[in-house]
Amino acid sequence: MMESPREIGLTVVELIMDYIPVTLLTGFLGSGTSTLLTQILTEPEFEDTAVVVNEFGEVGLDGFLVEHADDQIVEMTSGCLCCTIRGDIRETLLALYGRRDKGEIRAFRRLIVESTGLADPAPVIHTLMSDPSLERRYMLGGIVATIDAITGADTLDAHVECVKQVAVADRLVITKTDLVEEFAVCRGVTQLIAKLRTLNPSAPILERHGLEFDLGRLFDTSLYDPETKTIDVRKWLNAEAEQDVTDHHDHAHHHHDHSHYPGQDPHDVTRHGTDIRSFVLTFDKPLPAEAFCSALEALTRTQGANLLRLKGVVDTVERPGHPLVIHGVQHVFHDPIYLEAWPDADERTRLVFVTRHIERDTLERYFETWIGAEQAF
Repeated sequence: MMESPREIGLTVVELIMDYIPVTLLTGFLGSGTSTLLTQILTEPEFEDTAVVVNEFGEVGLDGFLVEHADDQIVEMTSGCLCCTIRGDIRETLLALYGRRDKGEIRAFRRLIVESTGLADPAPVIHTLMSDPSLERRYMLGGIVATIDAITGADTLDAHVECVKQVAVADRLVITKTDLVEEFAVCRGVTQLIAKLRTLNPSAPILERHGLEFDLGRLFDTSLYDPETKTIDVRKWLNAEAEQDVTDHHDHAHHHHDHSHYPGQDPHDVTRHGTDIRSFVLTFDKPLPAEAFCSALEALTRTQGANLLRLKGVVDTVERPGHPLVIHGVQHVFHDPIYLEAWPDADERTRLVFVTRHIERDTLERYFETWIGAEQAF
């Protein structure tokens, strides 16, 4: 459930700087997640990063790369911290933050959490967003999913957990491309990319063994950019990728589209039987904040289990010139915050949805009911 937006004394940048962004790294069993983590742990550019894994053995820590170790945390010579889960994820993250505050470990400024290969990412996201103690220290920065170039297409067809991982991700990494001959023209890979684009049009697809692969790009998904110390709403939403085809309704107030690839039926956006959809709703007119929050509350109360993810910026009647940022997964939302100004010339409300078993017109009806058809559309 989303709380009503609150006034904030600190500037948004100051507020967000107090949080540690968390990237959830997920992928189906055998898709190369552990190999990717091993590389992260040894790269000097991640010296300010802590990585939470299920077991140290999974990432193959070489002795000569370890600077210091205890029963839970390993400090690499690169400066990166590797931590194993003890108890549940909540206890692990709070203990890690506590040791950071006491100066017992390096002061990391970002966190990567490995999700087990069979896991639905939603429970970990719920924990980050809903636990009061974690909310004061961490915020969800992004989700990265790895997909095996060889078996990925079959895995997507067979396992709904993998489909969810792909659908909610901010970055998609195709692994083991070095094992696929003529990767760029391989028919199987072309079909895999088409499936990924169908499930998640907005997430950039990166080739793990490509010449231009950059580890840093995996983790530049947060609303706040720590390098430039600025808010980057356009990059965070990436709504343009969802809108390469524009569907104008009666007065061109909504836009809806999907990317399509050769061999893919443009009308069949759920060809894997998952019924997962992604689309953008835009509103030209400012919306009443309380009515908007009520609409989302009603939506999450009745459809929350199938609301896989929602990110958006909202132009409210009450605070013209100050967009309201929202971010939720299923029933759980981060507290909404107002930005000090619009980051670009586009000052419309933009909501990026990833849903399962929820049609676009169902969402439209919720907003029509709570906001009013004339004002909403």
